Amino acid sequence: MQQLICADRVLTGHGWLEAGAVGVSAGRVEWVGSAAGAPHAQQRIELGDAILAPGFIDLQVNGGGGVLFNDDRSPQALARIAAAHRHFGTTGFLATLISDTPGATAEAVQATRNALAIGTPGLLGLHLEGPFLAAERRGVHRAEHFREPSDNDIGALCAHGLQHLLITVAPEHIRPAQIQRLCDAGIRLSAGHSAASFEQALAAFAAGLSGVTHLFNAMPSLAGRAPGLLGAALLNRAVWCGLIVDGHHLHPASLQLAVQMRPGRCFLVSDAMSPVGSDIDEFVLDGRKVHVRNGRLETEQGVLAGACLDMSLAVRNCLAQSGLPLDEVLRMASTYPADFLGARERGRIEVGVYADLVQLSPELEAVATWINGEHVVKR
Repeated sequence: MQQLICADRVLTGHGWLEAGAVGVSAGRVEWVGSAAGAPHAQQRIELGDAILAPGFIDLQVNGGGGVLFNDDRSPQALARIAAAHRHFGTTGFLATLISDTPGATAEAVQATRNALAIGTPGLLGLHLEGPFLAAERRGVHRAEHFREPSDNDIGALCAHGLQHLLITVAPEHIRPAQIQRLCDAGIRLSAGHSAASFEQALAAFAAGLSGVTHLFNAMPSLAGRAPGLLGAALLNRAVWCGLIVDGHHLHPASLQLAVQMRPGRCFLVSDAMSPVGSDIDEFVLDGRKVHVRNGRLETEQGVLAGACLDMSLAVRNCLAQSGLPLDEVLRMASTYPADFLGARERGRIEVGVYADLVQLSPELEAVATWINGEHVVKR
């Protein structure tokens, strides 16, 4: 066994293990058990009073380290974004492109393919947030980029060539048959930036759409005679819901409602923009200046423009606001997004899965990570 990692608390697939250890060989977990009875390893790493948890998986990362993927659609940009988020415990992420031109979308797909081919640590695939969205719920997206999906669009997406592709769509702007075709091609579909009716949302779920992007945001509020997408998502036991827990996108009561209505089906996302992991306090998004103001990203008109959030902070916020125990919050940052994505060999500490791990201090700050067994200590 190459490494044996010992910690006061280890969150395994079966719950907490006190004074536990995780053995790693060839990039995967080989052994899990008590540190006292652990087998010999070439390297034994003692973490002391730390928590060892599954590495965080973030399915909505627009940028980081001063880089925005919409601006720089290159493997080099993806490597910088990955490195920035790894410092906060993220060991797997989807690079996210918000609604853009067809050419930019094609470049994002190709850049992600190329970055995956060279083994960029932490990159799992691509999230296309648009352009098949509703103008009336555009948020910071440019409505001029929106369009109805053609059969040629669907065909091109089905030929994506990525291990993981997630697409956010407005259910009212895509036909159920198109949803089914995309899902049959192994693509995960999520509803967002939508004014869909309750019935339209249900039809999309029945066709194979299985997630909701940043629940509560960029969709109508729940109304007595118009439950809409939000009501459909809260009532559907199979649907997964992403949550941006940064103190700006969600009221704590909305967070509590979501996790109580959808236990085990909510996961954390950062919706991070370029300031995360950098010292910049403003940037330009599709021609508009965005400012960092008291931890909130907003345009000069006050519109929310993504988040200045990393996954370790999302965990701390969720623990403080949700009323959930720590183990469940950590699953929301690791196991549940992995399961939604269909990446069951990640997001958990069990024998046979990839050794993607995060060392957390007692204050839940990320101290070190392992991706496929490769150890990096935060500087």
